[in-house]
Amino acid sequence: MSSNPTRPPETSAADNEERIKRFLATASHDLQSPLRHIAMYAEVLLDDLEETLEDEHRQSLRMIMEKAQTAQRLTKALMSLAGGTPQVTPEEVDLQALVENVWGELIDETAVRNAALASEGLPSIRTDRALLGLALRHLISNALIYRGDSPPHVTIKADRDGPLWFIRISDNGLGIDPAHRERIFEPFWKLPKAGTVPGAGLGLPTAREFLKALGGDVSLEHSDDRGSRFTIQLPIA
Repeated sequence: MSSNPTRPPETSAADNEERIKRFLATASHDLQSPLRHIAMYAEVLLDDLEETLEDEHRQSLRMIMEKAQTAQRLTKALMSLAGGTPQVTPEEVDLQALVENVWGELIDETAVRNAALASEGLPSIRTDRALLGLALRHLISNALIYRGDSPPHVTIKADRDGPLWFIRISDNGLGIDPAHRERIFEPFWKLPKAGTVPGAGLGLPTAREFLKALGGDVSLEHSDDRGSRFTIQLPIA
């Protein structure tokens, strides 16, 4: 019997992984030049006009320069990850400040109203700020995007057990069927659930890759119709 010509060919996990790596390498490489120029022009403007600018405008230029430089570091990390030799730069990271920064950016990007974050007293940990920040972005953004009828509420806690940090991210979203506990980490796979938001299906797989580069991992610890809890594991340096 001949195969259905309208059905797209199935791809293996290895094919999907290779597609992700090619995409990451190409996109990251193409972004380097414009990001470098944005940071450079912002720095030039600051040098030339700093004394004449009002505080608000001066702070805006500094923010543009800092965000562009951060994006440069992130794209370099993505390029190294795609090349199979992730460049990890450990440093002391204030997890509370990192979470609050990621949260603020995501609230601005998603324009979600009445969202609440509970994350008081998170510790400082030694890890790569850029890679951990990217992983947190994917996990927190899922909580904001795949939300239920109630305003999103995200709780982040961290504790250590033996040689590991455990960072737990809980939400009150739509929940995930236990049958899909591992499939959600497969590239390009999306929840077969009515009403879910269209997407590429790369958020969780990419977050896991970042964390593996740090010697850690992420798993779905619990999920039901009241929300989900993901757990990040990271080695204690």
